[in-house]
Amino acid sequence: MKKYHLSRLTLGWQIMIGLVLGIVLGCVFYQNKTAITAMQNIGSMFISLIQMIVLPIVISCLTVGIANMGDMKQLGRVGAKTLIYFEIMTTLAIILGLIVGNVFQPGQGIDVHNLHTSDISQYLQSAKQAQNHSGLWAIIMGLIPTNFFAALSKGNMLPVIFFCVFFGLGTAAIGKQGQIIIQFLEAVSQVMFRVTNWIMRTAPIGVCALIGATIAQIGLNALLPLGYFIILAYLTMLIFIIGVMGAVAHLFHLNIFHLLRVIKEEAILAFSTASSEAALPRIIDKMDKLGVSQGIVSFVIPTGYTFNLDGSAIYQSLAALFLAQAYQIHLSIGQQITLLIVLMITSKGMAGVPGASLVVLLATMSTIGIPPSGLTLIAGVDRLVDMGRTAVNVVGNSLAALIIGQSEKEYDSQQAQHYYQTFVH
Repeated sequence: MKKYHLSRLTLGWQIMIGLVLGIVLGCVFYQNKTAITAMQNIGSMFISLIQMIVLPIVISCLTVGIANMGDMKQLGRVGAKTLIYFEIMTTLAIILGLIVGNVFQPGQGIDVHNLHTSDISQYLQSAKQAQNHSGLWAIIMGLIPTNFFAALSKGNMLPVIFFCVFFGLGTAAIGKQGQIIIQFLEAVSQVMFRVTNWIMRTAPIGVCALIGATIAQIGLNALLPLGYFIILAYLTMLIFIIGVMGAVAHLFHLNIFHLLRVIKEEAILAFSTASSEAALPRIIDKMDKLGVSQGIVSFVIPTGYTFNLDGSAIYQSLAALFLAQAYQIHLSIGQQITLLIVLMITSKGMAGVPGASLVVLLATMSTIGIPPSGLTLIAGVDRLVDMGRTAVNVVGNSLAALIIGQSEKEYDSQQAQHYYQTFVH
């Protein structure tokens, strides 16, 4: 009789087992401060390991990709297409959230006095810090790093991308001398992908700890009053992936279900950790293997982590309507159009702020007359909804890389089909 080893399970199944164990541990150690602290620390260590490798991968892959592209006109065209695509998809996500909120009325009949409330002081502080960093000019000014190494130390993705684009173009411009840099950075990227594979072996433990800490803090009972809102948010995200993303993929002769099968492990990882960064290194690697040119992959995906947050957009619009309905505030069509425009702007300006979705909500609520204290109603379950919206963001950025690659004829469909077959079998 053959023994069945855990190592034979795919990473996706190992993460799912970690997810279930985390829920069990969270229930067992409910409100146990010692256990919560231990699980939070273990989970934070895993996220720190991922953050440790993200920027080296982005720098090496993006610089090499831009250097190989070597064409300023193509780069400008790719950049324009990418930003326009991101804006269209984000707008569609916000509109879908508003439609679902109006049709299904998740906040109707909610007694705001009987809901579990949470401390929002950290989000108030983040909102104050973000006020000076929102708006079009603030975003543009924030692109240019006065000190590249300072941007690296703070983990500011956009200034790093800006510098790497110019560094890649400069590397291409000096010809043969630049090949030394390209070969070095290619070796760096390969080393970092190998390190990624090692770190991913600890993912089930990290996932178990993160979920366990969340459930132990809020408890399952706190979810019951907001159960309808949580279920509706997840169903809306599912509709967006299959319906909206599926339709857009079909327009570009792509299959959304093929993509989901290829990136299912990364989507599960993003879902269970509520961290897009956890999936970024492997997503970059897989999109490259799917036949999209390295330059487009390494530009589109990191940029999408700031500008293409479809899951967050759905949540913000749906949550805004939920809170308005809970406080019995009727929003006219004009007010909802204003809400749409405000969310389109604020979601870009605050994407890098901790707890960004709640901070965006906090900045938006005043425009529709909801008191800041309203945020306390959903802050407690934000982490659980965050899991879903993070997975949607990862799927959306992966699809964006394929679509931009297809539009630039930098996508090898035969290579993609061959790579997809490895997941079928």
